[in-house]
Amino acid sequence: MSMTDHAVSVPVTNRSRFQRLTGGRDVTSLLLEGRAFIALIVLIIVFSFLSDVFLDRSNLITMTKHVAYNAILALGMLFVVLKGGIDLSVGSIVGLSGIIAGVLLGGVQVDSLGVVLYPPVWVVVLGAVAVGTFVGLVNGLLVAKFKVAPFIATLGTLYIARGAALLISDGTTYPKLGGSKELGNTGFLSIGGGRILGIPNAIWIMIVLAICAAFITRRTAFGRWLYATGGNERAAELAGVPISRVKIQVYMISGFCAAIVGLIIASELTSAAPQTGEAFELNAIAAVVIGGAALNGGRGNVQGVLIGAFVIGFLSDGLVLVGVSPFWQIVIKGAVIVLAVMLDQAQQSIQRNKNAALAAVDKFDDPDASAPDSAVVV
Repeated sequence: MSMTDHAVSVPVTNRSRFQRLTGGRDVTSLLLEGRAFIALIVLIIVFSFLSDVFLDRSNLITMTKHVAYNAILALGMLFVVLKGGIDLSVGSIVGLSGIIAGVLLGGVQVDSLGVVLYPPVWVVVLGAVAVGTFVGLVNGLLVAKFKVAPFIATLGTLYIARGAALLISDGTTYPKLGGSKELGNTGFLSIGGGRILGIPNAIWIMIVLAICAAFITRRTAFGRWLYATGGNERAAELAGVPISRVKIQVYMISGFCAAIVGLIIASELTSAAPQTGEAFELNAIAAVVIGGAALNGGRGNVQGVLIGAFVIGFLSDGLVLVGVSPFWQIVIKGAVIVLAVMLDQAQQSIQRNKNAALAAVDKFDDPDASAPDSAVVV
């Protein structure tokens, strides 16, 4: 008994013809999607030619450590942006958390007992992180419960947190945060100044937080709620997503990340100044935008944010190495941000046009009519 192959006639729809003609995902779309990575490669090539030390191991480690500060901030900002919000207060939280650490390490006067308490480092860290997270909670409540626009709410807490840092410190810097063995509060300097396997702790902290952020956004119900809320808040609410809770939690995450950065910087500098973190929010937003996240919410990922942070960091340090004026550095970074937004708009426009074209083609799909022009699969 012989075996025969049966030919199956599969109709070729208008959609499949359209996708063949347009190449599915065209080159322009692919280039736009990979724009951040391409920009990073271009920066590395250009600055490696302009500076002999740019690719030195020590310089790469130093630049990556600088990137880590902004990357950690940007990871927190990503959660807020995915929801469709923005957090302008992160820079002030950086300064405030450092001041809280300085106050606790310097000793807390308890007048009723007539003693000065010197809490251990783990209490100092928890206290600073708790304050940063609390500011995030305030932001979330203002946005979720009191319906204040995110820009206005976080602009207000930007000034409140910065003012609080100045009031607590009386405008002065807290020096010598190393503690003492006699008081049992040493170890703070290892947070930002220590190294593991020759790599600064700041970089390890960035890696750990990036892994956690990727897991949360990809593998948890909260991550799904986050994308749903940013994509279409009303539809997400009808589907049972706890909108208010998501809004509050994303701002708390942002405040937490900002507090971590404040601790790292205070530890590395061995001092805490109330002005620390000024304009940090702009670099964080820039990293998120360059990394491909949509400011209106619902689109973005951790790897894109990390690449965006490296673009901003390598650009800043590279311009310093080649001797570009600090004033021109600001202009160039601003131009890069504007270009990133323009490219993002171009990508969205191309995708909208393609979706509209596919929708129009689908209206004319008729399997019976396309039978004569069928493909044969053996």
